[in-house]
Amino acid sequence: MNPTRPFTVIIPARLASTRLPNKPLADIGGKPMIVRTAERAAQSGAAQVIVATDHAEILAVCARHGIAARLTRADHPSGTDRIAEVAAALGLAADAVVVNVQGDEPMIDPALIAATAAQITGDVPMATAAHAIDCAADAFNPNVVKVVLNQAGRALYFSRATIPWHRDGFAQSRQDLPAGYLPLRHIGLYAYSNGFLQTYPTLTVSPLEQIEALEQLRVLWHGYPIAVHIAAATPAAGVDTPEDLERVRRFFSTE
Repeated sequence: MNPTRPFTVIIPARLASTRLPNKPLADIGGKPMIVRTAERAAQSGAAQVIVATDHAEILAVCARHGIAARLTRADHPSGTDRIAEVAAALGLAADAVVVNVQGDEPMIDPALIAATAAQITGDVPMATAAHAIDCAADAFNPNVVKVVLNQAGRALYFSRATIPWHRDGFAQSRQDLPAGYLPLRHIGLYAYSNGFLQTYPTLTVSPLEQIEALEQLRVLWHGYPIAVHIAAATPAAGVDTPEDLERVRRFFSTE
């Protein structure tokens, strides 16, 4: 791990959203969400923060607020493909570190971004983050993605299932977590070497990825290691629903 290595944050932002229309432009304390997220990411110590968007309106909003942004193709299948396009256009070196911060994370911890970026080494081209789960409801919730690690702190597997399965503890009760059992919840924050980021779109989709609907399983399927930073605390949730948006607005109104 190299905590002083420079890194670039690229924030993918699509205007379309099923549950929250025009989500990146949603007002939060007088600023659009995408601007709040970019400003938060800038506090991580990143060498540069750039928004990667498919829509001219988001590009214009970023320009008005002094946020660097690039227009991308509209047909990218994922945010990872979108940031790969921008990283290529920037001419970053193959060993440059790129962090993918989702555009709906206006409360993301800047230190978490830096810690995840620091996991990238010559042997580990991709990194992400996780934190301990301390309640049974989350452990058994398929919407909460779990990850198990090897002794080097690299991902063995990601799943919507409860992993690792506590055979003896769950045989007695599933109302509470067994003593000393703390499964890990995956945090959707990713860092890559730029060389691997450019390789990623060429990887074929894996059957595990299709079964679990988890894109990161493609990386493990093809044999690439993923380092996982363990956060000491549960990070603030992103914005997926109108209720989430109101929660974030309340936070910024008290700052």
